[in-house]
Amino acid sequence: MNLKPLLIGMMFGLIAQVLTFFQLQGQIKYEWFKTHYWVIVLMGIPISMAFMYSVENIIVAFNGQMWPSRLIGFSIGAISFACLSYIIFNEPITAKTLICLGLAFTILIIQLFIK
Repeated sequence: MNLKPLLIGMMFGLIAQVLTFFQLQGQIKYEWFKTHYWVIVLMGIPISMAFMYSVENIIVAFNGQMWPSRLIGFSIGAISFACLSYIIFNEPITAKTLICLGLAFTILIIQLFIK
């Protein structure tokens, strides 16, 4: 596993997940998102590019294997969504959410540390 493209891929994945969270859930909390519909829609272009760059780098890090990029991306998405939901919307972290986060962390650890 090549560490530099992995870290770059995970960074772009996290950025894309955070932007996606605001693109999709922002209208619930912020009036600006409701009144600037097309700006929010057009945010999808750079978000897609960030996801593509993330996947490309993670695939390079794992010598062409595609599954690690999917599972790492899923884990980053689940973890970032739970954190942002808690921080932005004060949504409680329930036992069910904790179990799911534990599974996401487990998937991430398996992908990163088990050959």
